[in-house]
Amino acid sequence: MTFGEYLSDHLGRLVLQVVLTVCIGLFLLVTGTKVGVLALCGIFWLLVTGCVLLVDFLGSRARLRELTAVMEGLDQKYLFAECVPGTGTVYERKLLELSRQAGKSMIRAVSDAQAAQREYREYVESWVHEIKAPITAAGLICRNVDPAVRQKLTGELARIEAHVERALFYARAESPEKDFVVGKACLKEIVAQALERHQSLLVQSGVRVETVDLEQTVYTDVKWVEFILGQLLQNAVRYRKEDLVLIIQARHLGRQVQLRIQDNGMGISSHELPRIFDRGYTGSNGRARGGSTGMGLYLARRLADCLEIGLQADSREGEGTRVTITFPARESGKETRI
Repeated sequence: MTFGEYLSDHLGRLVLQVVLTVCIGLFLLVTGTKVGVLALCGIFWLLVTGCVLLVDFLGSRARLRELTAVMEGLDQKYLFAECVPGTGTVYERKLLELSRQAGKSMIRAVSDAQAAQREYREYVESWVHEIKAPITAAGLICRNVDPAVRQKLTGELARIEAHVERALFYARAESPEKDFVVGKACLKEIVAQALERHQSLLVQSGVRVETVDLEQTVYTDVKWVEFILGQLLQNAVRYRKEDLVLIIQARHLGRQVQLRIQDNGMGISSHELPRIFDRGYTGSNGRARGGSTGMGLYLARRLADCLEIGLQADSREGEGTRVTITFPARESGKETRI
């Protein structure tokens, strides 16, 4: 707060004091008070008023700095009113009491929302575990049917399982900090695990995968990065052309490590590219082919932001798409829970 802002806030009071002073001065002048005496009184009044304003301004600024420090030191900002020292004027104390009442209401609302979120997450996790059993059983049954039918059923089961997994990760993404375990990991192993999980989908779709220079070390959460890679692989397969080739390549960029996933698929138009990470956005390709929810890339971007890794897409319609994952540099390889 500047002194100019302080004066502007007290402008009405200052104007009233000036008007009253002028009126008193005129009255004294009319009643025969000497001009010199009036001048001395005016100078004295200005000095006293200036000192009072300066002291009040310095006190208000110190108080504001104290409140700002309290706010900046809080992770949960809605607890601000509970942490403010109860000093100041009567008006300030009354205002603080109202703020505390509002804060308590907010805390109750946050607690209720967190409880509902936990209940929702537990329900989804339980539902996912329950539904995986019949999916696995159906996969085993498919081994005994006609090969042509088996291939079609296996593909449908893979899509169902992908949707189920996406639902699980969506529920976990509501509070991802509880699941993040950041540690030292090898990109080659992460990519290999993601490819293995989607081996059936890649083989049935006739996708050729090439990996280049994946012997790089990063510091991240393996399971979440695997999920992000899985969404990118599923998208590449869904919007493929004939003889799809996926090139997965890593490289150093200063102290950072970049992982690129490039395909020669359908590509994305320039006006749709900025929206592909938006929630529920499917684009013209998704609407034309059907079966797209617009949630996969949205979740990928959300988790990437939580992990503080970059996720960027470049594409040319009819030529293919390249997605770049940028892992930040870290000083230590110690395992860390976020």
